[in-house]
Amino acid sequence: MLPARVLAVASLALVILALSGCSSWGCTDTTAERGKAGIRVQVVDTDGQPLGVTVAVVDWRVEPHPQVPSEGDRVHFHFRFDGADAYSDPAVDACAVDKESVALGCQTVHSSQAFGPADDPLTGDDWLTVEHPEQVAGVLLIPNDQSYDRRTCEEDSKDGGGMHPPERPSRGHQL
Repeated sequence: MLPARVLAVASLALVILALSGCSSWGCTDTTAERGKAGIRVQVVDTDGQPLGVTVAVVDWRVEPHPQVPSEGDRVHFHFRFDGADAYSDPAVDACAVDKESVALGCQTVHSSQAFGPADDPLTGDDWLTVEHPEQVAGVLLIPNDQSYDRRTCEEDSKDGGGMHPPERPSRGHQL
């Protein structure tokens, strides 16, 4: 049986290692579940908790991009962020979808992109490139905040890990 002093020193050493982050065996990565897509969504963090920010698709249309009209039609959409502040810059994925809500093309939009006209400074616009623009039936937003994705355990076993946003949907995903 070990003396009490040896056990106390060993326990203290383990506590110091754990608190200093040297215990890399505890690093785990998890991915948040993708929220339900909609035209208007409340942005949620990786734990599914609302951030107090709402994003909505204001309008959309299929048309050529004015800077590259020779590339054909794209999906031009306007969005509005309500409740975002200048410091947080929440972001959500926006997807052009067909009539069955299958993603045709997606990308991330940030609240900092909302710099609309003076009468509505909370709006912004962006363009989605899709293979078959004639199939677009709408633009949907996914509520999961994409603005912060911590390092993975593989990238940094000491400081990485934890909950990560869901992966961005890609063409063919059912929303």
